Amino acid sequence: MITISLCMIVKNEEESLGRCLESLKGIVDEMIVVDTGSEDRTVEIAKEYGAKVYDFKWTGDFSEARNYSFSLATCDYIYSADADEELDEDNRQRFIQLKKDIEELDIDIVQMYYCNQLSFRTVYNYDRELRPKLFKRVRSFKWEDPIHEQVAIDPVICNSEVEIIHRPKENHASRDLASFRKAVESGRRISKRLHGMYARELFMAGTDDDFIKAKDFFAEAVKDSTRSVDEVKEASCVLAHIAVLEKDAEALLKYSLKDAATEMCSEMCCELGEYYFGKDDYDEAIVWFYNAAYECASILDIKTSKEIPRLALAKCYKALGNEEQAADYEKEAAEIEKGE
Repeated sequence: MITISLCMIVKNEEESLGRCLESLKGIVDEMIVVDTGSEDRTVEIAKEYGAKVYDFKWTGDFSEARNYSFSLATCDYIYSADADEELDEDNRQRFIQLKKDIEELDIDIVQMYYCNQLSFRTVYNYDRELRPKLFKRVRSFKWEDPIHEQVAIDPVICNSEVEIIHRPKENHASRDLASFRKAVESGRRISKRLHGMYARELFMAGTDDDFIKAKDFFAEAVKDSTRSVDEVKEASCVLAHIAVLEKDAEALLKYSLKDAATEMCSEMCCELGEYYFGKDDYDEAIVWFYNAAYECASILDIKTSKEIPRLALAKCYKALGNEEQAADYEKEAAEIEKGE
């Protein structure tokens, strides 16, 4: 059977860490806990479970800390976990069976279902989503193809049925958005993945002030010819929201047209709806909220194509004195929210 190193980075996790480690007893063969400056009983609890505890001076870079934890592993595979995760007994048994099943297979990465993601809405649109969680520690490379041979570099990934329960104790949006700003200010180029996550977290959890602070970065991203169409659309949505906040009609027109150059997204339609609602032009607002709800798809926040525009339509019809139509949209929004 394969062996597994648990690798974690933690700070002040005394409320959660014990549950996490207890649920992994009998599954992992080594527990490595990298502490980044705890001031509570985190280190003590980790040691009670037999974990090897290492200190790491926090640099503000989660990848750097995670890489350090991985470098300390000695087993066949590495399981990456956070302290607010745990497995129930059914999924403990699935994980144990997984260890047996992949022993003879050349699997590089195993994905598991990450559940309860919507306890706090930050960057995720779905409550259950596959994530890479188990990684082969030492990967071998093989040549392939009989002629024009090349080294196979795509990882072999399999999906498991293991479900990990995520139990966050607080919303990390403000911390995450501050980290995005710090990364931007450092002069480092933000990857396509992080560009999308920054925009998504703004829409799901950002304050008006968070949007304003992000203005310069996304304004530069729109002008950056090396950014993809998707990134330009994401940036345009952020800038359109700022334009609505600042009541800047010219900027709203500019960024909505950038989005409309391809297929318009629900986020942009909602921004246009909000602009016209703010102008008391309820008929025009209805056009855009209707498009957001029924004609377009979301690219950042899935709720902008679901309950948000329907509730906005209800708001518009109430302003027009049509309570019956407003009630229909409120009912539809409630049904969608309940279904999710």
